[in-house]
Amino acid sequence: MLFNSYIFIFCFLPICIVGYFLLNKTGNYRLGHGFLLGMSLWFYGYFNPSYLLIIVSSIIINYLIYKWMKTLQHKTLLEAATENPELDILPVSSVGRLKSSKPVMIFGVIVNLGIIFYFKYMDFFIENVNAIAKTDWPLMHIMLPLGISFFTFQQISFIVDTYRGEVPDYGFLTYACYVTFFPQLIAGPIVTHDELIPQLRDSNKKKINWDNMAKGFYMFAMGLGKKVLLADVFGVAVSWGFEDVPSLKATNAILVLLAYCFQLYFDFSGYCDMAIGLGQMLNIDLPVNFDSPYKSLTITEFWNRWHMTLSRFFTRYVYIPLGGNRKGNVRTYFNLFIVFLLSGFWHGAAWTFVLWSVLNGIFVIITRMFRKQFEGMHPALGWMITQGFFNLTLVFFRANTISDAIEFIKQILYVDFTNIDVHILYAFQTPALKYFLDGTPVTHSLPFIYVGLYYFLALFIVLGSRNSHELMAAFKPNLKNMLWTAVLIVASVMSLSGISTFLYFNF
Repeated sequence: MLFNSYIFIFCFLPICIVGYFLLNKTGNYRLGHGFLLGMSLWFYGYFNPSYLLIIVSSIIINYLIYKWMKTLQHKTLLEAATENPELDILPVSSVGRLKSSKPVMIFGVIVNLGIIFYFKYMDFFIENVNAIAKTDWPLMHIMLPLGISFFTFQQISFIVDTYRGEVPDYGFLTYACYVTFFPQLIAGPIVTHDELIPQLRDSNKKKINWDNMAKGFYMFAMGLGKKVLLADVFGVAVSWGFEDVPSLKATNAILVLLAYCFQLYFDFSGYCDMAIGLGQMLNIDLPVNFDSPYKSLTITEFWNRWHMTLSRFFTRYVYIPLGGNRKGNVRTYFNLFIVFLLSGFWHGAAWTFVLWSVLNGIFVIITRMFRKQFEGMHPALGWMITQGFFNLTLVFFRANTISDAIEFIKQILYVDFTNIDVHILYAFQTPALKYFLDGTPVTHSLPFIYVGLYYFLALFIVLGSRNSHELMAAFKPNLKNMLWTAVLIVASVMSLSGISTFLYFNF
């Protein structure tokens, strides 16, 4: 199910909010958890019920692994207490790292990675084996379940944290709610157990909080507006441009590239806003996952602001275990490269994603090697280098093949400037703008004014305004914010005729 759909806004969300708080009002919070689990599974399996078998199986397998590890840890704790009766308690952190649970932890991680590999990378693996070994293995054409990378990484973090002795005893219902919590289920943020489960169990969060409800609708409206009124509009031009790369020429190639930069930004930022807003409606605080990355002055700062919970995952469970920055510069650069390489594979089973991530990883390493020089740059120059580099590498992120990406860049480098193509002109002639501007002398003689207005508005929002979590921190439930929320929701709902998925659903 999509946040930007009629059934979600007018059916799913009201039922979820009313049912959840009514059941919690009985004082039996297990009913509320069961209802939330059922709604989350409905949300996940709406497009394809067969997805439910995958996620339910994954939850059961990981919970059994978790209980297996806890049993071993408790057994070891009991043996230690018997052998050392003078000790009142053995530190939980030491129990988690005992060798008895390490093989189980490794087994759990391998199982989860195996699930991702089968559904996401099997055909990619077969294609490359066929290309290298000149074999003719048939592709399996496995359907990629929505959000499998997100909920699997979330469970990997849970398994590793259990081994580290950082996870208390949780019941199955609580764990299942943690994994399937619908606002963050299929596109993040990747939430750790200590961020979400204590909130799900907090009795103070079981009643409607009208301030949180107002804040939640405000954030949801902001995200919905970003997705429907901005990202989807830019997406029309992007889809045309990347399907017909050889005919672009420099003018249209640059406009399409910038359109994709804005589409990706507002699409992902919009989803993050809506997820946080939905969490607020249910009195759940989700972590910030997007922090105005296009304001960054260095590529390192950029990646600290973009998909923040994914960066946190790789830092905690890959970069630091590899040694982090504790074993010299060469080892640090190697660790950074591995993180970016894995990030590329995480985003998709294609060499375009890998090349995109490798290029960004190399630039991060160069920035670290010449830190003094980059820090000594004028901020404007640093911003232009950072954003110019990232935007150009996005060609590989979006293109269907590496050859298409190279051809796209060639179109820019040829510096063959022409008129704006009619496909781009039409993409930005939205009903709202045409209602106010169509037929005026300006738009009649200068039809590209529609394009200019959208690009200017997007640039202003990206660079000249406060981001969503800053607005949420200063939010007050007053008439002004109520009207702005209503306007955004109404305008977005009226534009839902062309419902589109979020870009990160594909990852």
